[in-house]
Amino acid sequence: MSDELMTIRQMCDAFDVTPRTLRFYEARELIFPQRRGQHRLYDRRDRARLTLILRGKRFGFSLEQIRQLLELYAPGSTNRTQIAATIQVGRERLADMEQQYAELSEAIADLRQQLSDAQIRLAAASHEQPTG
Repeated sequence: MSDELMTIRQMCDAFDVTPRTLRFYEARELIFPQRRGQHRLYDRRDRARLTLILRGKRFGFSLEQIRQLLELYAPGSTNRTQIAATIQVGRERLADMEQQYAELSEAIADLRQQLSDAQIRLAAASHEQPTG
């Protein structure tokens, strides 16, 4: 994307978000659009921050974690601190996701077995003669 400013509608279209989402992130001081009267205008920095916010949310980071990582960014530097913090938070989140995945995989296998057992019982019950 270029250095040009974007309106809230252009941002919504470009990032597939709602105006409410953008206003929410602005209220949480994660993005800082320029204000011209009633209009919000988003620059390249806002677009980059929104990209990172949406990626962080997709990975399950809290807004506070995202804010802390964004605050570590220093224009014109190597951003070693930000990168190191992102790696640490990312590793922690990955470990949580892998644990959730293992638990979910176990629950899926158990449910499949329960359904299979129920199918067998149903089939057996349908072959039994009613007593009367």
